[in-house]
Amino acid sequence: MCRNIKRLHNLEPPASTDEVRDAALQFVRKISSQKPSQANAEVFDRAVDEITEASRRLLDSLVAHAPPRTREDLAARARERFQRRSA
Repeated sequence: MCRNIKRLHNLEPPASTDEVRDAALQFVRKISSQKPSQANAEVFDRAVDEITEASRRLLDSLVAHAPPRTREDLAARARERFQRRSA
């Protein structure tokens, strides 16, 4: 999985459209190229749109059994991991 793509399932508040689109963009960049040529820009953008829609449908359909994760809790965990690596 791309390191820049964040897990968006079971968040409180739910993942925004921008977050889902950013993840789709990162995915398309990972499997194609960082920046498409002008000749491929339309196909690239269409792929991002389609993956955004599919991702939103998936996130809306998933059932969570665990309590929702908060962004503050995720940020605190990331800080802890960074501190452990830096030590």
